[in-house]
Amino acid sequence: MQEQSTVASDPYYEARRAEIAAMSDRCGPDDPIPTIEYTEQEHEVWRLVCGKLAAHHRSDAAIEYLDAAECLAIPQEGVPQLRDVSRRIESLSGFRFRSAPALVPFRQFCSGLADSAFHSTQYLRHPATPFYTADPDMLHDVIGHGNALASKRFARLYRLAGEAAERAESEAAVQFIAKVFWFTLECGLLRERGMLKAYGATIVSSYGELSHFRDAEIRPLNLKSLADVDYDISTYQKILFEADSMNQLEDIVGSFWETCDDNTIEALLAEPVC
Repeated sequence: MQEQSTVASDPYYEARRAEIAAMSDRCGPDDPIPTIEYTEQEHEVWRLVCGKLAAHHRSDAAIEYLDAAECLAIPQEGVPQLRDVSRRIESLSGFRFRSAPALVPFRQFCSGLADSAFHSTQYLRHPATPFYTADPDMLHDVIGHGNALASKRFARLYRLAGEAAERAESEAAVQFIAKVFWFTLECGLLRERGMLKAYGATIVSSYGELSHFRDAEIRPLNLKSLADVDYDISTYQKILFEADSMNQLEDIVGSFWETCDDNTIEALLAEPVC
């Protein structure tokens, strides 16, 4: 993809990203989040993306996400310090950020969620591709997940996902929990007053995805039906799932994560598709 080739051909960007990642890598789970002195170019990427997203959010994002974002009030004029955003989220929902050098393994990620902690990167995407990134960066983690985590209702779902993954022992169960997470908290949609709205972090943090998500095949949210759907994190999704409401999302996904284990997931996967 263009993003990968652009990054690979830019030694300055690679070195800068590695520098920030190294600071995160030296940070223990209970250590203070490192302070990053962001460059003017990085501030400009933040301003550009936040400005573009703000207009789309008003028409395309779910109300629960919008209300949480308003309460969190992430600065748009420049890259905020992750430590400051974390403190604000913790005061609103009890969640907090942990600094991560890159995408962490799913079990480690979920262990953090069960402890009300979200692993976030602190580097930004390449300035040549500001409106889409296949590799999570701070814009994705803070604008996408951070705003959602300012909502107590979304925070509960994240926590339940982490607890479910911690209970799971088989790889099949963990992979199914990860797939449910992907098609909901990463790429989920809600129907509000007859309109299709996004709440998943991958969509609401991507100007490109916000412009195209209605072009996907939209299916009703059903855990069994999504089991057979493959996904690719490096491109726009061809199939997405919508809940009728925030209440239905909590009823279907929250109840599943709250009670699931290896046996119930195995039984669910063995059921025929209706």
